[in-house]
Amino acid sequence: MKTKEQIYGFIQKQKTAFIASVDEEGFPNMKAMFMPRKIEENCFYFSTNTSSMRSQQFMKNPKASIYFYNKGRFRYEGIMLIGTMEVLQDEKIKKEIWQTGDTMYYPQGVSDPDYCVLKFTAVKGRHYSALKTESFTVEEL
Repeated sequence: MKTKEQIYGFIQKQKTAFIASVDEEGFPNMKAMFMPRKIEENCFYFSTNTSSMRSQQFMKNPKASIYFYNKGRFRYEGIMLIGTMEVLQDEKIKKEIWQTGDTMYYPQGVSDPDYCVLKFTAVKGRHYSALKTESFTVEEL
């Protein structure tokens, strides 16, 4: 079993995160996103549009998963985390993860009503590497 540091170290090296929400009919919806702007303990913070389909789905059903992978020449590794997603409008966290260039997406800056933060809280996960899969709870790490 990998340690928490090894798992989070792997995650931080990736360029893309895949986020899954649940739609009104109970079907999973997957989307590729930029990596989390902040990782703190078992919480991952992403920036996105308040008006996005994903944000609207999370407001109705907070169940979520995120997935990170690396496909090397001879080796594939992936980590799926399962938990809940909150849609935050808190000014403090919005300012904290704001980056130069975000005005391209949010012309009104940090206070743009269409700018929000997705906060994912991981509860459990699965790790795949070297033809082996292991399940874990975040508390075990």
